[in-house]
Amino acid sequence: MRETPRAEPPQHRPHRAFEHTAGASCSGTPHRSDGRPSHTPRGARQPDPLGRPGTTPPVPGRPALFSALVALAVVTWQVLVHGPLARLDGRVSRSLVDSVPRPLSELASDLGNMTVALPVLGCAMAYAVWRGRRAAALYAGLAMAAVPLLVIPLKEWTARPGPLEPWAHGYYPSGHTATAAVAYFGAAFLVSNRLIPVAAVLTAVTGTGLILRGFHWPLDVFASLCLSLLVLGVSSRCTSRSSSRTPTGCTGPS
Repeated sequence: MRETPRAEPPQHRPHRAFEHTAGASCSGTPHRSDGRPSHTPRGARQPDPLGRPGTTPPVPGRPALFSALVALAVVTWQVLVHGPLARLDGRVSRSLVDSVPRPLSELASDLGNMTVALPVLGCAMAYAVWRGRRAAALYAGLAMAAVPLLVIPLKEWTARPGPLEPWAHGYYPSGHTATAAVAYFGAAFLVSNRLIPVAAVLTAVTGTGLILRGFHWPLDVFASLCLSLLVLGVSSRCTSRSSSRTPTGCTGPS
């Protein structure tokens, strides 16, 4: 009499730990067979400014933007009422003006000229368009266009005289500092995040030159930095939201 062979228990197959099933938007997307998401799912990472997957453009958080807004409001109030902070600002300025040779401070302050900063941003915008990042280039251009729209009314409202020209008014905030910050940081965001330290140095050199030459009070420069942070923060958030709404290409299993 022949025995009926007993069925062997199912064997564990390690190579079936992951299976490829049809994804929500394209086929071949890997999923875990146990229902848990993989640690690094495809398409979950946002591209960096060069279009490579992995990182997202730096976006200032809400606390940083709120702090910049509060600082700008406090400094503006002190300038309007000529409070203690504005009086201290005057003493600091008088101790710093012409502490270095004027040609050197003038050269540094020239980095905030539109004839210098705008071509840098323009080249970065053209590069971004060539890389297919038209939305990022658009928001960078809008950020620069917002600088005079914000700075000029503040200059007219505060009517602050200059350190070396007390008969003239309209020095607060510094338009050169805002132009440098928005142009150089905007260019860095469009080309590569590795250029952010370079943008910070160029902006710092511009503001320092303006103070040392006597073109602006220190608070003029500080207020412009706060204003630039707000403008750049809004621009970066708009760019990130636009990138998140853009569908990324589907790739097959590797």
